[in-house]
Amino acid sequence: MQRIEGFGLARVIDSDDDNYKTGDIIGGIIGWEEYSLLRSSDNLQLRKIQLDDDIPLSYHLGLLGMAGFTAYAGFYEICCPKKGDSVFVSAASGAVGQLVGQLAKLHGCYVVGSAGSKQKVDLLKNELGFDEAFNYKEEADLDAALKRYFPEGINIYFDNVGGSMLDAALLNMKVRGRIALCGMVSLQSLSTSSQGINNLYNAIPKRVRLEGFLQSDYLHIFPQFLENVARYYKEGKIVYIEDMSEGLELAPAALVGLFSGKNIGKQVVRVAKE
Repeated sequence: MQRIEGFGLARVIDSDDDNYKTGDIIGGIIGWEEYSLLRSSDNLQLRKIQLDDDIPLSYHLGLLGMAGFTAYAGFYEICCPKKGDSVFVSAASGAVGQLVGQLAKLHGCYVVGSAGSKQKVDLLKNELGFDEAFNYKEEADLDAALKRYFPEGINIYFDNVGGSMLDAALLNMKVRGRIALCGMVSLQSLSTSSQGINNLYNAIPKRVRLEGFLQSDYLHIFPQFLENVARYYKEGKIVYIEDMSEGLELAPAALVGLFSGKNIGKQVVRVAKE
């Protein structure tokens, strides 16, 4: 039987690797289990966590982890923002989207996010600082919804969902707009590929750039990311929302809930308290 793995944090109990000593907190790919045997040769992307009393430990999974770095690298390296840009973020209350929107606001952009409930929409506008937000489930026509919030068009679309939202965004991009293809969660639970992209032609006359990416492509800027985002958080310029489940037995339900939008913010499962 093969264990399920994912990004996690763990405390070192014992180690024969000189890079890690007993008591160190490490982050990387670990098993869904209370105790793990890790080998540094297994390419588990391990890194030692520098503890900071002003930053919750769990934030090293989200805000200062892979989700946060995905947002940072995607926004700055792929989207190439300019002050005054109009930015649209889908799945905006999720682990990645919430930081993208806040970085865009810090950069002087107009920011709109979409989410799947009134609670999430309120969160975007009242806690995360988005200029506007809407519940895509209440919109019969996504093209019309985007035209309502972006009457002059979209400079940057940070796409976390794909599908019909990406199709609608393609109808509303400005000339030389940028689309960061970060996720396709709307398609991951489909048994058949029934949702094609019909409006891709619009990228040609508008000279729109669409680019997929992985955060691992930009590890050379990871130290810069840690320094800047930690500072933004400590200065109160950004906040981060987590959805914490207590106990390893809740991990399967937490995972399934990601695909139906049950989580609000970064989904985290705490196996044991510090």
